[in-house]
Amino acid sequence: MTKEQAIELLESRGQGHVMRGFDNLSEAQQETFLAQIDNINWSDFELIGNDSADARGEFAVPPAIELPEIASRKAEFEAAGIEAIKKGEVGAVLLAGGMGTRLGFDLPKGCYNVGETHDLYIFECLINNLLEVVKKADAFVPLYIMTSEKNDKATRDFFAEHDYFGYNPDYIKFFIQDMACAVDYDGKLLLEEEGRLATSPNGNGGWYASLIKAGLKSDVEARGVKWINVFAVDNVLQRIADPLFIGATILGNYVSGSKVVRKVEPAEKMGLLCLEDGKPSIVEYYEMSKEMSEAKAADGSLLYKYGVILNYLFSVEKLDEIVNNNLVVHVVEKKIPYVDADGNKVSPTEPNGYKFELLVLDMIHMMDNNLAFEVDRNYEFAPIKNLHGVDSVDSARELLKKNGVVL
Repeated sequence: MTKEQAIELLESRGQGHVMRGFDNLSEAQQETFLAQIDNINWSDFELIGNDSADARGEFAVPPAIELPEIASRKAEFEAAGIEAIKKGEVGAVLLAGGMGTRLGFDLPKGCYNVGETHDLYIFECLINNLLEVVKKADAFVPLYIMTSEKNDKATRDFFAEHDYFGYNPDYIKFFIQDMACAVDYDGKLLLEEEGRLATSPNGNGGWYASLIKAGLKSDVEARGVKWINVFAVDNVLQRIADPLFIGATILGNYVSGSKVVRKVEPAEKMGLLCLEDGKPSIVEYYEMSKEMSEAKAADGSLLYKYGVILNYLFSVEKLDEIVNNNLVVHVVEKKIPYVDADGNKVSPTEPNGYKFELLVLDMIHMMDNNLAFEVDRNYEFAPIKNLHGVDSVDSARELLKKNGVVL
């Protein structure tokens, strides 16, 4: 895209202010900026104000395998999962685009040190968990690590500096998540600085499209990967490419699976896996009625009890089928730092505009079926969202110790 083309495009959409200061940029900065403009998804902006959510359908309890059945069928499930891993049919995607801001940390979140007597990083915890599977299967699992524009170099450098924590680097690929522009309440594009649009990662549902855009689909195909386990960076106890999970999903003829934990009480802030009009669906805690959240099963347990932990298994064939179907774009109010017309940096204390996100829960809803695979939260669920309190560094450390990890 040329400068003239950019000016014509932006002015036709009432966004001419974006080009202020363009001539003061270096040639390289101009090239990067024009590429940003060329990549704007204008259709996102049409969603502003159209926030009337579709009425939810009829909910039902999803198909699930609970802990007692998993224990009784462990050998069967594990054998099927190990076989798939040995054949090279299983890959994993680590969602690691975030920074450690909420932890008071200015590096990628995965670089945070949870050790007490020695260094033990979040990334290291995850790699150690994956290496347990590698040793059991005697085969490496291809690991694709999704970063963001803000943390890509720091993440790559961190892995290289630590010799990939013992993982074979031939099986690790990095890719940058696609970015989405931010706008103010009037729909005007915001500038992070002159010559750079304010952007943010396009949500956790954008991971597969971003992987394809980065040219890594050819690697997936060359390796013969048929299943991808996608997981978030912040749960230091989660099992990755878990043979039990993979085997149960394959043997049950499912195209996707979700690791779930039982809610501890009705108001716990977790998304719940359900069926909605017969299709797998995730209902956020704030979308649930009091009646639904407190409904009881015949045994007295919560009827809707399967909380998702952002550890999913997808059939690559099914992912290929849905990736070209437009996922729902969610318009989210956010506090967006920007530079004003005078070039002053502004850090708002209240929401001042919109970001546009794709969510993995919508990918689940596009699956033909989905298996709820129960895991024990004491052994597989130690999220790090905060420095102290619930779902914190403190609580994760306690759970790591409970699982025999030396800190």
